[in-house]
Amino acid sequence: MTLTPELPLLAGFEHDATVAKLPRKVAVYVVGGAVRDALLGSPSQDRDWVVVGATPQDMAAAGFAPVGADFPVFLHPQTHEEYALARTERKSGQGYKGFTFFADPSVSLEEDLRRRDFTVNAMAMDSKGRVIDPYDGWSDIQDRTFRHVSRAFLEDPLRVLRLGRFMARFTDFRIDPVTFEMCRGLVMSGELQHLTPERVFAEFNRGMGEKKPARLFKLLSKLNAWDALLPGMDCALAHFEEAQFRGLLDLGDVELRWAYALGLFMDREHLDRVAAHLKFPNELRDLCRVVASIQALEGRSSPGIADVLALLTEIDVYRKPERAFKALQLFQRGGQTDTIALLGCAVQQQLDGTYKAALRQHLEGLPQAVPADMPGLIAAFRQAWLSTLKQTQSASGAKPRSKSRTR
Repeated sequence: MTLTPELPLLAGFEHDATVAKLPRKVAVYVVGGAVRDALLGSPSQDRDWVVVGATPQDMAAAGFAPVGADFPVFLHPQTHEEYALARTERKSGQGYKGFTFFADPSVSLEEDLRRRDFTVNAMAMDSKGRVIDPYDGWSDIQDRTFRHVSRAFLEDPLRVLRLGRFMARFTDFRIDPVTFEMCRGLVMSGELQHLTPERVFAEFNRGMGEKKPARLFKLLSKLNAWDALLPGMDCALAHFEEAQFRGLLDLGDVELRWAYALGLFMDREHLDRVAAHLKFPNELRDLCRVVASIQALEGRSSPGIADVLALLTEIDVYRKPERAFKALQLFQRGGQTDTIALLGCAVQQQLDGTYKAALRQHLEGLPQAVPADMPGLIAAFRQAWLSTLKQTQSASGAKPRSKSRTR
């Protein structure tokens, strides 16, 4: 057992009143990512806890609430953080849920840490701030290496996606060659095909929000994992060029990153197939569709007002102008064409005061960007658009709003 220097940042939880109610033989540790991030000098969003030597009855008597009947995890009554009994596990089925857990006071901290994915995540810290590091995670942090803890890595296919997500977050880390081959073995075994679409999307979504999403998708390409994750689909994400991924980094909004990736670089058919297979939330799917529709119109030669009006109906700007406003952000970063200027006028008519202020910020160069012969066209466009809106409202039975009212 290796003890690295103390970390006062995370120490001091021995004063927790609920933890103090546990029997004296029980030991409580912070584990996993919080310890890793503290050693890296980075803030951690949450903390995971392991309790060694306790029974479910001990936890309940101290005031912890069980999360489920068959899983040895309890919630702290004040912080609502998860405290898990030390446990071991064995493979009993397919996919990431196919495990049988054994939680008992006799299970040691080292046994619990051994079931974790990477050595940098298999460290614990006691109440004095001392780090327990039985699998040399500190050395791998210093070497900036992701290395599996044990052969148990091969039992959980979700770890391939987790590795990709960590690569996207920790951009100076590399993968241990043996760990990489284990990932390749998981792909070849067919285990990835048993991951649920919801879980795959969740990992992708988290990866898309990291510093460099390209590293996640490049790893999956190197592992030839796309067919297992998106079977029968020629996924454009697998073939992204570095320059395209670089454009993602300017977008802090994860939904806009998805819209950039799928709406700008994937045709509508493939976009819908990917969204359906991974069970995208409806709002995200629709945003990607709006971006794809605008991109298609932008790709046409000399689109006219009729084309713009048809697009406005297609993307439902009358009822959901906020979505169209968000999509237009992708097209206004490098200047805007006449078509985007016209779309901007239409969206501005539909947005409420808050969004008008935001739109003005993004389109403050609009008067200068519009050519001299454009004002009359925009005025005609507005009249045609308002006429179309009234017809739409009449057909639906809605009463037209006065021009002085906003949404």
